[in-house]
Amino acid sequence: MLRRSFVKVVVLWTMSCVSAAPSLAQNTLPANKVFRFVPHANLAVLDPIWTTAYVTRNHGYMVYDTLFSEDAKGKIQPQMVQSYSASKDGKVWTFKLRSGLAFHDGKPVTGEDVVASLKRWASRDTMGGVLFGFVDKLDTPDPQTFRLLLKEPCAIVLEALGKASSNVPFIMPARIAATPGTEQIKEHIGSGPYVFKADEFKPGSIVVYERNPKYVSRSEPPSGLAGGRPVNFDRVEWVIIRDPQTQFNALLAGEVDMLEQPSFEQYETLKKTSGVKMEDFTPAGFQYIMRFNHLHPPFNQPKIRQAAMLAIGQQAFINTQVGVPELVRLCRSIYPCSSVYADENTPGFTGVANPAKARELLKEAGYDGTPIVMMRPTDLSAITKLPLVAKQQLEAAGFKVDLQQMDWASLLARRAKKEPPAQGGWNMFFTTWSAQDIDSPLTSAMLNTKGATGWFGWQDEPRIEELKAKFARAHDAGERKKIASEIQSLVFETAAYVPLGEYRNPTAMRNNISGLLQTPGIPVMWGLSKR
Repeated sequence: MLRRSFVKVVVLWTMSCVSAAPSLAQNTLPANKVFRFVPHANLAVLDPIWTTAYVTRNHGYMVYDTLFSEDAKGKIQPQMVQSYSASKDGKVWTFKLRSGLAFHDGKPVTGEDVVASLKRWASRDTMGGVLFGFVDKLDTPDPQTFRLLLKEPCAIVLEALGKASSNVPFIMPARIAATPGTEQIKEHIGSGPYVFKADEFKPGSIVVYERNPKYVSRSEPPSGLAGGRPVNFDRVEWVIIRDPQTQFNALLAGEVDMLEQPSFEQYETLKKTSGVKMEDFTPAGFQYIMRFNHLHPPFNQPKIRQAAMLAIGQQAFINTQVGVPELVRLCRSIYPCSSVYADENTPGFTGVANPAKARELLKEAGYDGTPIVMMRPTDLSAITKLPLVAKQQLEAAGFKVDLQQMDWASLLARRAKKEPPAQGGWNMFFTTWSAQDIDSPLTSAMLNTKGATGWFGWQDEPRIEELKAKFARAHDAGERKKIASEIQSLVFETAAYVPLGEYRNPTAMRNNISGLLQTPGIPVMWGLSKR
């Protein structure tokens, strides 16, 4: 009976994919030249600058290239750049591009494209914004060269240009990069290893990429995101399957090659399943967070945000959401406990729920019972249980919670809205970050506290921005650590957001797949091969 049910599920899944995406049936390439991948979420936003969503970032790495990249040891290495130099006073940085770089439309990559791309990236990214606070101007002495002319020396130039994760300084044609950062781009042309097939894109069903035959790879061996990017597949298909059991069945049947984030409930089973292997390409792990909207009541009041923070206990979140002891760790720091900036000095936050004290703060703040609009993604297994735990803990402290359920793509669209909750906005959502994304004050998007132009939640906190600039000037490791600690203290003082604990989420793939690279949580499609 179980076997019959399993076959029925696989057949139904196959039929649905074929009907939704005929390209699966029409493809005549050899099996080892096609890679089918199940991403952790539906790809709803294609602009890698407009959102910090990881699925969009991962799409970016398929299509675009970067000036610098981070190797497996965390060192920044040239990628599109051939050579670079800095003046003696540290105020003029000159970069030469590698020869032969071209966009998917055949046009060469020039310094003009780089300048336009960097300006757009900096308009939305935390680290880019800090870097451009030091920039006097950018220019292009010749088509293969671009320069950063700084107002004063800055210690993070290469670190910023080689930023590995959201938002990544991807390079696109200048005419596309001219799109304001507040608007989404409408063309998706890069110079990366794969070409996005817009004509085959079916949102919610399939995303198709083809090998870029003109891609100019570096000669060095791949290391992390750096070095060569050898492409062994002529075609990559991202197959959107949101049900964890259907994902599991598709992998076992060989209908897909890899699940980016299998559900935690399947972890033990997958470890023991023949023909399947588990690999952890993000050993540093991830951190869960709870984010407030600072624009609207009740969380426009710091004391009410502090009350919510006091109501939260980490253990319940990671036990309920993950439930696998070997995959979780409590950590109060806003920086991952693996980071050099990890700090257990967390003013006002113990990681243990204190509903009684939370109630006292609510009373002092005059909370009027306004329901909190809490967004819950129903189709993202890695975080879907977090809002359920939060609802229980916050209600125990005296909050009223309006839990609104939606798919992840709808949540990403809604969190970009600044309107009041009653007009389609929100009060609270939950997400997760890879450790490398938040391991310093300049990489963490949540520390973009420039109000309406900052990260979703739109905290306005000039003190954090000032400290970030100070951090960027600092060359001494001890001074940097001190500043990072000061920033963390302000995060908890202002209750900007709440860390909920750390976890790992190994990927699952068929045994005939090899070459998965260790990266900062990014499942890259180069280096992989299929027997």
